[in-house]
Amino acid sequence: AAAWVEVEGKRVPMHLQLSFPGSEVWRGTLPGGVGAYRILVRTQDGKEEVFGPFNPPERPFAEVAWVGEGVGYQIFPERFYNGDPGNDALALETDEYRFNQVWQRSSGPKPHLSHWSDPPSPLHCCHQYFGGDLAGVLAKLPYLKALGVSVLYLNPIFDSGSAHGYDTHDYLKVSPKFGDKSLLRKLLDEAHRLGMRVIFDFVPNHTGLGFWAFQDVVRRGPRSPYWNWYFIKRWPFLPGDGSAYEGWWGLGSLPKLNTADPGVKRYLIEVAKYWIRFGFDGVRVDVPGDVLNPHAFFKEMRAELKAIKPDAYLVAEIWQRDPSWLRGDEFDSLMNYAIGRDILLRFAKGGSLALYNARRALADLARVYALYPEAVAGMGFNLITSHDTARLLTELGGGGLKDVPSPEARARQRLAAAMLYALPGLPVTFQGDECGFTGERPADPPHELNRYPFQWEKCHGETLVFYQTLAGLRRELPALRSAVFRSYYGEGYLLAFLRGEPGEGEVLAAFNNGVEAVTLPLPPGGWRDPLEGRTYRKEVSLPPLGFRYLVHLGR
Repeated sequence: AAAWVEVEGKRVPMHLQLSFPGSEVWRGTLPGGVGAYRILVRTQDGKEEVFGPFNPPERPFAEVAWVGEGVGYQIFPERFYNGDPGNDALALETDEYRFNQVWQRSSGPKPHLSHWSDPPSPLHCCHQYFGGDLAGVLAKLPYLKALGVSVLYLNPIFDSGSAHGYDTHDYLKVSPKFGDKSLLRKLLDEAHRLGMRVIFDFVPNHTGLGFWAFQDVVRRGPRSPYWNWYFIKRWPFLPGDGSAYEGWWGLGSLPKLNTADPGVKRYLIEVAKYWIRFGFDGVRVDVPGDVLNPHAFFKEMRAELKAIKPDAYLVAEIWQRDPSWLRGDEFDSLMNYAIGRDILLRFAKGGSLALYNARRALADLARVYALYPEAVAGMGFNLITSHDTARLLTELGGGGLKDVPSPEARARQRLAAAMLYALPGLPVTFQGDECGFTGERPADPPHELNRYPFQWEKCHGETLVFYQTLAGLRRELPALRSAVFRSYYGEGYLLAFLRGEPGEGEVLAAFNNGVEAVTLPLPPGGWRDPLEGRTYRKEVSLPPLGFRYLVHLGR
């Protein structure tokens, strides 16, 4: 089989890019400014079929260029670094407990401050405060620069009632426990000076109990001009009583906003515009699928944000594959858990080939990249772990917060990270994974041990150097920063794919999730390993739980 693009009577060859059971995807590059074109296909029995004519879209979905060029890092500010102990006590003054009258009448534990290395308490998830703040992020920017980071994603930093910040009290105010707008301005300016972009976390689906509109409803009931901003079932009520109003997942602490109300929608979009104007480079949206009339809402939001900052980066917290959000009129990327967890993590875990082998992993990757426009792949927000998952090392057999990881678990983490950094788009590391920390998500309190404070003095040096090396390879090898992904090899424990335009400079990324060395047959020509400085032809060996990025020398 073969295929061509025909433009003005001239044939431009296409190449087989992706294959999975029942499907093939062929790729060709059109010269700029062309009009109509046709696609010619020669089938396996030698017949030629013609499709078209087609016309290129007037406004193709264009990649936000800086995203795929970079390396991403997620910061959970309350647990990252305490740069200003003077603001620690302010966490208690703004906590949900001040507004939650149901909680106040209970005999349960109350919000409290802890020292940085104190053990997690039953309120670890949300109301045990350790003092991390924006001053701490600012202090650690040189560390992040040395790690190769160029894109920072901050969990919510606005005034809220918890350690996690997803219960907003004031969308236009920095949480006092983190600092203020002048400190945020200093942080953004310094990050930009160091060549870093910064993305903020936006929560349009629900607020916290201390949000001014909700408090007005509590006081005035149906007489409140904000009555229709929420879904109230009865009034009067006690704030915190999830049976009296609709809350996210039924939680009384997170009253759901009525985003179908024009006033709510306008307020939220104006908030997002405010922070983009303030200096943020993009926005990650929390649970967009739970917002009422979500596609209409985010089409409007995108149009207004892109009018202010055309290269603003818009990311949706969608965990599954879903191209409906990525048609060029809503988001630029999803949080690609569907790649990182459903494919990379499963492969890195290894084990029985009957469970998940390289052939299945390669086919699953091909299905993902066949599903989305290439521009979307090139600015993918790629991650395996986050504040909402167990830590990467824990996922790969390294144990929980108090455990000592095995050498095999650490090797599997390196394998997973090498795969993540080889994909098109932005590899995003959750704070501390680069230090080889562990942390589980137990069902019983204390919860969310993956969010335990970053213990800086316990950073695993070998793992940190490895992440720095991966970032260096992405800087050194342009193909790793391109949007082009091509299937190559998947058998047993051995997975390999090609990155970049075919020819000289293309990178072959290969991964062995088995505990014995394996041999990979190479495409024609010479292939240089930039870490070894050695060139291979015909075949190359991959060590147990090992990887290679090989650069095509074109001869």
